[in-house]
Amino acid sequence: MNTLMLQAVLDEPEWAGLLTPADRRGLTPLFWTHVRPYGEVNLDMGARLNFAAVTVPGPRAPSDTDAEQPAGRP
Repeated sequence: MNTLMLQAVLDEPEWAGLLTPADRRGLTPLFWTHVRPYGEVNLDMGARLNFAAVTVPGPRAPSDTDAEQPAGRP
């Protein structure tokens, strides 16, 4: 549905008294379901992940820069 058309209908006084706060919250997904915050994600369901090629880093070694950080700060 066109967002402007929906806004025009909801702006009419007879609709203002009919909609409860829960009704208005229910309209929110209509305006936000098309948004992809992480961009387009294309999955190739025919390919398998190659876990043998993944390397896991070892534990971090203390360095001089870590000693300079204030306590409680990463």
